[in-house]
Amino acid sequence: MPGKFHHEALYRGDDIVGKLAALKLTICGVGAIGSNLADHLARQGAAKLRVIDHDRVEEHNVSTQLYGEFEVGLWKVEALRNRLYRATGIEIDAIRKGLAAANARTLLRDSDLIIDAFDNTAGRRIVQDAAIAMGVPCIHVGLHADYFEVMWNDAYRVPGEAGADVCDYPLARSLILLAVAVASEAILEFVSSGGRTNWSGTLKDLHILPRADE
Repeated sequence: MPGKFHHEALYRGDDIVGKLAALKLTICGVGAIGSNLADHLARQGAAKLRVIDHDRVEEHNVSTQLYGEFEVGLWKVEALRNRLYRATGIEIDAIRKGLAAANARTLLRDSDLIIDAFDNTAGRRIVQDAAIAMGVPCIHVGLHADYFEVMWNDAYRVPGEAGADVCDYPLARSLILLAVAVASEAILEFVSSGGRTNWSGTLKDLHILPRADE
């Protein structure tokens, strides 16, 4: 009988699925991007996932994040750990802490790839600085209005804050899932060949373009 990742293995090959399973991935922030990306990667065969976040699920998260209404009030990392175990049987390392300059190296230790899915400038800068200092590959996935970008650390510029409340902005679920799919493909390119392609896209015109190295 075909296994859990049968279709993915048919498309990518057993070797790539095996490499993804062996890669130690750390996702910083499990909101709109991070929660959906964690679920996506787990269903593609990722088996060594660490997630870092210190927020609880709120009602306004239900439309954009992986969580359901019944999980409102739970810690996001705990809700995500339960969901991924039920979906794929993997045990993720769920860290319910805020990432800060003082603890970044400890929380990010032993990572083969760091994924920045934070929604604030301070968090993104901490991730970028720590990844550079540790010599660990890092990819940033971000959204603004109808635009998304997937950028590797060497070409990434930390954006300024979008406003006083980082949660109070229009956001389409389709844009999130589009960004997640592109980020996943960028990660799998890295897994298969070591390639690091930067991407950007917009929802309104559905343009997805490789980003030239800067």
